[in-house]
Amino acid sequence: MYPIKFENLYYEKIWGGRDLEKFRDNLPSGSIGESWDIACHPNGIGIVENGEEKGTRFDELINKYEHALVGSKVSTEKLPLLVKLINSKEKLSVQVHPGDEYAAKYEGDYGKTEAWYVVDAKPNAALIVGTKNCTKKEFEIAIKSGKVENYLNKIEVKKGDCFLINSGLIHAICEGVIIAEIQQNSDVTYRVYDYGRPREIHVKKALEVINFDLKCENLEGEEVSFDGFKRSLLCRNEYFGMEKFIIHETLKDESDKEKFDILTCVDGEGTIKGDGYLEKIKIGDSYLIPATLGKYEIIGHLTILKSYPVV
Repeated sequence: MYPIKFENLYYEKIWGGRDLEKFRDNLPSGSIGESWDIACHPNGIGIVENGEEKGTRFDELINKYEHALVGSKVSTEKLPLLVKLINSKEKLSVQVHPGDEYAAKYEGDYGKTEAWYVVDAKPNAALIVGTKNCTKKEFEIAIKSGKVENYLNKIEVKKGDCFLINSGLIHAICEGVIIAEIQQNSDVTYRVYDYGRPREIHVKKALEVINFDLKCENLEGEEVSFDGFKRSLLCRNEYFGMEKFIIHETLKDESDKEKFDILTCVDGEGTIKGDGYLEKIKIGDSYLIPATLGKYEIIGHLTILKSYPVV
């Protein structure tokens, strides 16, 4: 096996932009809001872009290799994670995602806990993470009166910031950022407020799942230096783990037979080298590391997010 790269699945959004062109040359026309890069979901299934499996759909790849691809402790029925890039020229809707139990009951899908890593941010760029100074009742009244923005926790962000967005936490991406999002493999979103846009909002469901006790959590992790790289654990919850590697020479690693890994480059460029393959990786690229890949090496000057399901 070898590190697998998938074709980018682009989605036009009314709030999208063109900033992904800073490091990609394959954007279609229009306002591109999302690029699904490691995706095996009914709303988007990746197609292998490299190597001998080029042209193979992700679900077909799983059917072919099963646990050798995803890991001995990962279900082959539904991939647990999805990785995307988000680019916002305008504000996204203020929204919330349900947890597993609610999503299964009402949507037939996973819940959605996710992590945001700021790949790029324009001056004064901001995110909304959580609410402030309000109860559920006060927030409900604010929705009806159009005063939601008074109760949103808006924070300025810069390149390299990282946030955990648990299911039940109100959130929104504002203008001028590129976000790498590692998330449960779900596409369930309840809009609470949409800045006057003529789109459906889901107030009843949103109010049922919002957890007003959840707070903004900036993920930094303790950075540990090794020969050739630095590592920090940004988060590990019941759904996924995410580590950050700043590589200034080389990182030698090995796949885990129990689970797959995903490598997402958020800065710089380099190569992934192993037995019989040499793959280029640069900012914006994601690779699936099969569970049975074995030993490999990342060489260059780059920053990598390594994410994986918790099994």
